[in-house]
Amino acid sequence: MGTTQGATATKNFYEAVEARRSIYVISNEQVVSDERIQEVVNHAVKHTPSSFNSQSARVVVLIGDKHKKLWSITTETLKAIVPADQFGSTQDKMNMFGAGYGTVLFFEDQEVVEGLQKQFPSYADNFPVWSNQSNGMLQYVIWTSLELEGFGATLQHYNPLIDDKVKAEWNIPSSWKLLAQMPFGKPVAPAGDKEFKPLEERVKFIK
Repeated sequence: MGTTQGATATKNFYEAVEARRSIYVISNEQVVSDERIQEVVNHAVKHTPSSFNSQSARVVVLIGDKHKKLWSITTETLKAIVPADQFGSTQDKMNMFGAGYGTVLFFEDQEVVEGLQKQFPSYADNFPVWSNQSNGMLQYVIWTSLELEGFGATLQHYNPLIDDKVKAEWNIPSSWKLLAQMPFGKPVAPAGDKEFKPLEERVKFIK
């Protein structure tokens, strides 16, 4: 993976984990080159672990007008099911996401998952679970990597409502199951304060 400059290069793993937050107010100002974004995503997809090394994750990155098209599709889809007098807050969210620079779409290839189920039938029920867990790790790695590059991002889930339209718009293989959408852009407003529950209620350290 290519080197980064300035403050980004000095951040260690723990700082990166702490700095990753949900950033909702974003702009479409370019932070790094599109080639750098592709490099970051490629690195994450290549090196994030997956069960049985299945490498079942699939990613589509939408930039610029393609990104805006996604949130236009999502807006029109939601308009059909949300009462008009309640749509204001939904429209505000769509505007925030659409105002960003791009969106990462996360998929899992069901052909790979089903192939593992057939190959290892005793684990058949577990493979969809492990697939989602692996994809969750990938989402986190890309989210944190985008933060390191200076972007802000959130993780959204408008699937399965938009699945068919997304697949038709960008010729996505039918076996790819959409799991999440990650709009990203230059942060305009910081994340709010975050409260933490006592760790002694969440962690057992046994020796």
